[in-house]
Amino acid sequence: TTTNMIKNVENDIYNGIFFHRVIDDFVTQAGDPTCKTIGVYPATSLECGSGGTGETVDMEHNENLSHVDGAIGMARSQDPDSADSQWYIAETEAHGLDPENREDEGYVTFGIVRNGMSHVRAIATVPTTDDPSGEEVVVNPASSAGRPIWEVHISNVEMIGVIPYVDEEPSEDEAQSFLATTAGKVTISLVLIVLGVAGYVFYAGNRIDEPDAILLDDES
Repeated sequence: TTTNMIKNVENDIYNGIFFHRVIDDFVTQAGDPTCKTIGVYPATSLECGSGGTGETVDMEHNENLSHVDGAIGMARSQDPDSADSQWYIAETEAHGLDPENREDEGYVTFGIVRNGMSHVRAIATVPTTDDPSGEEVVVNPASSAGRPIWEVHISNVEMIGVIPYVDEEPSEDEAQSFLATTAGKVTISLVLIVLGVAGYVFYAGNRIDEPDAILLDDES
């Protein structure tokens, strides 16, 4: 799961996309490469929300990980092994998504937000709509589709201080490095996701001519 995430980051899959599903007090979801504004937001691909890279990964549940506040997990369809590029951040404890609490094998978490949850909570308060055109506004959490009426944009996500992705087993020396371990990859992936989201929210908060500025809260 983490290797798939790193590959997507290094292939710039997440650059320029927006959070397409935001449910206050539940999850904020992104990762669909088709969710890019065409012209003026919210105009976008009709596939937005159901798109991906076409390369799925098997469910890899770790019993030591669960949907605590700030957990990052992989979105999927009904097939447990259908996770692709979409991911979400739990904006509160969401243990109802944990495999042991569901009959459909649940959802996989692979990391946690260590810093920047104030930005995630700010995103969670953005008014949303069930109408992709953005004409009908439904305030969270009543909206099931959760499409923000203002673009919550991810400028770019980058890997910092990690070995380049290669589709082969690491060498013995690399395997001994923390950066080559799953823990190392998870830590770096999460830091970069938070940096990408936090960077945009900070940027939006300083654009006084844009409504996105209300995304910032007092902690920002």
